[in-house]
Amino acid sequence: MDERLTRRGTLLRLGGLAGAVLAGGAWKARETEDAAGAGPAGVASGAVSCVLAPEQTEGPYYVAGERVRRNITEGRPGSPLSLHLTVVDASTCRPIKGAAVDIWHCDAGGVYSGFGRGSGRAFLRGVQRTNAKGVATFQTIYPGWYPGRTVHIHVKVHVGGNVVHTGQLYFRDAQTDAVYRKQPYRKRPRRTTRNASDAIFRNGGKRSLLSVRRRQGGGHIAAITMGVLR
Repeated sequence: MDERLTRRGTLLRLGGLAGAVLAGGAWKARETEDAAGAGPAGVASGAVSCVLAPEQTEGPYYVAGERVRRNITEGRPGSPLSLHLTVVDASTCRPIKGAAVDIWHCDAGGVYSGFGRGSGRAFLRGVQRTNAKGVATFQTIYPGWYPGRTVHIHVKVHVGGNVVHTGQLYFRDAQTDAVYRKQPYRKRPRRTTRNASDAIFRNGGKRSLLSVRRRQGGGHIAAITMGVLR
């Protein structure tokens, strides 16, 4: 990447994030690019709900310094997923241009690149910068599952070289059930953990659910807006 990405900003903002949680404020902005660009006027009109995205654990599979690229599939089999992640300033609701959005998730078989069977690989990992509307877009596949966790995608947001958000993104169980009835997911039936029984999901996961719709030609489009403090 062309700028150094660090975790320094995370520690500086923990106090503010915790305060927002205790205050019980709303979490999610509406998941449309137009709403994200509405700014303070949108807040006043009610078109935008401007809020902090919930912080969640980074987990054990993060790899720093991933490639800047839109298509992260590297040929891994699975249902195509177009992921649209909007980043807005939680204090103003204005989109943040040039934020580095870093995502990673397991493949249809529950394997992460860089670890175990995925050692030495970088599939399903990548970084994209947000455009003028605050949107970063990735071409990936619907994630698989592994024991102990519900289906999820990890995300970090970097602004000005600092980490301003670390979280996880989720899918509704009914959506996942439909996708998993097809190959290659059906090779691994009876996933062990659903949203309600995932300890991490229970701590803010409902506020990190992706809005998912079918994509013409196959696969799905998933979107969410993440409010951050910079």
